[in-house]
Amino acid sequence: MTRKAPAGQDPTQIDITEILERIPHRYPFLLVDRCEEYKPNESIVGIKCVTVNEPFFQGHFPDYPVMPGVLLIEAMAQTGAVLMSKSLEVDTTGKAIFFMSADNCRFRSPVRPGDVVRMAVRVVKHRGDIFKFAGEALVNGKVAAEAEFAAMVVET
Repeated sequence: MTRKAPAGQDPTQIDITEILERIPHRYPFLLVDRCEEYKPNESIVGIKCVTVNEPFFQGHFPDYPVMPGVLLIEAMAQTGAVLMSKSLEVDTTGKAIFFMSADNCRFRSPVRPGDVVRMAVRVVKHRGDIFKFAGEALVNGKVAAEAEFAAMVVET
C-alpha cells in the first residue's frame, strides 16, 4: 500500500516514511533521508544529511573522514529508485528496482561529516520498466560527484 500525502502537504516532497515504503534499503545502507522537487518521470532531488556517526567513516580515512565516492553513486541510484517507484507506482510486493549500470562517474570534491548532499537526478531516457538517469551530488551548490546510471523493475 502506498502512503498518500496528507491534505495540504506538498506533493513534490517525499519523507522518510514513504522512502522506506518505496525502496528496500535499510540502515546502514539507506543513503537518502528525504526527497524534494519530485516531477513524475522527469526529476527528483534526494537529500542525505551526512553525520560523523556513519559506519563507513570508521574505516574510510578515519583521521580525515570522507564519504566513499561509490556511496555517493549509490545515494544517487537510490534517489533514482524513489523517482521510478513513485512515477510507476511500483507495488513493492514481489518487485524491486535494481541498479543496472553506472557510466561517466566523476568525483570532484570530498563529502565530509556535517555536509548536506543534494542528489539532483533527472531522467535521460525511459522505456517501460527501464530508466536511464543523469545525476549530480552537490554540497553547498558545488558538484561532489556526477554519473549516468540505469535501473529497472524486476520480479523478486
